[in-house]
Amino acid sequence: MASRPRPLAAALALAAAAAVAVAAPVATGVAQAAPPGDKDVTAVLFEWRFDSAARACTDTLGPAGYGYVQVSPPQEHIQGPQWWTSYQPVSYKIAGRLGDRASFADMVNTCHAAGVKVVVDAVINHMAAGDGTGTGGSPYQKYDYPGIYSGNDMDDCRSVITDYRDRSNVQNCELVGLADLDTGEEYVRDRIAAYLNDLLSLGVDGFRVDAAKHMPAADLAAIKSRLTDPGVYWKQEAIHGAGEAVSPSEYLGNGDVQEFRYARDLKRVFNDENLAHLKNYGEGWGYMDSGSAAVFVDNHDTERVGDTLSYKDGANYTLGHVFMLAWPYGAPDVHSGYEWTDKDAGPPNGGAVTACYSDGWKCQHAWPEIASMVGFRNAARGQGVTDWWDNGADAIGFGRGDKAYVALNHETSPLTRTFDTSLPAGTYCDVQSGRSVTVDGGGRFTATLGPNTAVALHAGARECAPAAGASFNVTAATVWGENVYVTGNRPELGGWNPGAALKLDPAGYPVWRGDVTLPAGAVFEYKYLRKDAEGRVTWEAGANRVATVPDSGAVTLSDAFRE
Repeated sequence: MASRPRPLAAALALAAAAAVAVAAPVATGVAQAAPPGDKDVTAVLFEWRFDSAARACTDTLGPAGYGYVQVSPPQEHIQGPQWWTSYQPVSYKIAGRLGDRASFADMVNTCHAAGVKVVVDAVINHMAAGDGTGTGGSPYQKYDYPGIYSGNDMDDCRSVITDYRDRSNVQNCELVGLADLDTGEEYVRDRIAAYLNDLLSLGVDGFRVDAAKHMPAADLAAIKSRLTDPGVYWKQEAIHGAGEAVSPSEYLGNGDVQEFRYARDLKRVFNDENLAHLKNYGEGWGYMDSGSAAVFVDNHDTERVGDTLSYKDGANYTLGHVFMLAWPYGAPDVHSGYEWTDKDAGPPNGGAVTACYSDGWKCQHAWPEIASMVGFRNAARGQGVTDWWDNGADAIGFGRGDKAYVALNHETSPLTRTFDTSLPAGTYCDVQSGRSVTVDGGGRFTATLGPNTAVALHAGARECAPAAGASFNVTAATVWGENVYVTGNRPELGGWNPGAALKLDPAGYPVWRGDVTLPAGAVFEYKYLRKDAEGRVTWEAGANRVATVPDSGAVTLSDAFRE
């Protein structure tokens, strides 16, 4: 289903029943399958303001090797704090919550300068419900969007979709009550194409077509043919549902299609089955052709309804990304959003990301275990799977020709093993741990993997960067049963989560100390806390502390716990 208000959407998702219908003809025309270029990983910065996304391109995405950034819908939409307001368009002006036309254009230019192309989440199936004034000041009523559309431009069915076994119901009726555009009309096709062409004129490199399943594939082909670049990259949201009338494969003639089965099955394997089952993941599981599939571990919809893994799944989520980025199937999206308990909650600070790992921003694209695998994928491009190994259960290893090798230990105990690879002899940097690994003349290396960890070697990382980090030393008096911890705004420090904070060593009491590896040059915030024997937390007083990691070596911090 498309991005939309959750309660109704969840009900509609359940309405799809098991019945087989005849598929419509596949649309034909120019299609760009898989993101062009040498870098096919997309960071999906969900509900990030455009100025924040621009900084991410410069600071993180470009250096890590991401090929694309996907931004949330930029068009004017209904007012409200919920995330799904972005998916209820009022007009095609670039005047949404996330920034105006100037900030959008600046983001595109900044990302291009960092070597990152830009994909826009395009909402073209429908317009907003209700009535009011949009984020850019445009008045609207359902079926009446002055200067753009009137009731004559909407499909005749004015009721909510209820039966996913009925093609007409799915493609002519209203997705959760949103005004459904008649994309079979020439005027509507021209108007949508004009919006997409406007974005192309600002330098946009591709589109993610929201709710594609709710528009006939031939209509989308007709719209795409009107673009200034009819071969522009796009990926279409067409969710697979057993027995549904509309099949995702119908849309392959237009470009890539998001393969939702990939993410759903990945959740089941990591949570309930064995990683050994992944040996033929992809086409071997009945999925679409790899060159036409866009894949992900989670997205903004699936994490909220529990269809896939999410940041709340801990190591399973992280290792799922390691596998996805190492495995040669599809073009991967890395979802990067924010913490939520209310499924409707909009972005913190209206989408402004002042710092990762603060204010609820999860910044999954920057997690070291994930970001390091983008370079792995780029180095392994074009190489098939070699040297597969598994223990019949939850530990696997595989190579990508002579360019890369990865092993994942999803067991509950450590794994020590000599791995056979096709890598040339020499020293490599394990990009997961930052430690050097030696591969002998026979392509073998020995490593110990802790539970829920991985080792990843590739030709683009032959030497580890000089160790850098922070050495914490804090004077703190405690009572029996208390311990002192440090946390901060980086994942290595627990991301401000007391449960993931770094426990300090009391060997030099009353000075508690600990070391942590951090990227060279990183500016980070931190704070100390106490935990008693029952886990109760007491934070030190005062503002967050700030420090900077040097280009090499560690910054030594000598502090006193602020009572």
